[in-house]
Amino acid sequence: MVFTHDTEESLQAAVVLVNAAEPPVSITTVADLDEFFAGQGYTGRHDSTQAELEQVLDLQPKLRELLTADRDSAAGLVNEMLDAAGAVPQLVRHPPADWHIHAVPSDAPLATRILVETAMAMVDVIRDDELSRLAVCADSDCEGIVLDLSRNRSRRYCSTTCSNRNAQAAHRARRADQAAAAQAH
Repeated sequence: MVFTHDTEESLQAAVVLVNAAEPPVSITTVADLDEFFAGQGYTGRHDSTQAELEQVLDLQPKLRELLTADRDSAAGLVNEMLDAAGAVPQLVRHPPADWHIHAVPSDAPLATRILVETAMAMVDVIRDDELSRLAVCADSDCEGIVLDLSRNRSRRYCSTTCSNRNAQAAHRARRADQAAAAQAH
């Protein structure tokens, strides 16, 4: 494990949310937000309203900026986000998680909790100088964010779709090169 469990979960949820804005856009309805909420293991207040959906979707550019920023810029963004939310870190425990940090109350709006949890996770990323674990997808047609938690830092694509598309393109290019070489002989 590169980071603590709650840091990894918060980073993964932020990447999922940011990447949901990339084609095919995957969070467009309150039902999609409900699925995101449950799938990312969020707890606490969830209003399941159009207003909440809009507030959460409004976070996408802010989180993209944070996840792709250089270290000094990311530190400034984290400080701004935590200050604006009035974040007060506290240790909490609720099933199934053991002790971890929340910096806003569980009844705070979902968008506020997502923003603060991502900012808190980025504190660890910045302190450990691990921003290289966040990158833009290596697929030239994709702007998705990659969170590389692998031991050897080998993840280059945001999804299996992008990885497969590039593997297939590389395979076709090799076959074309082989065919051209065979015809030359």
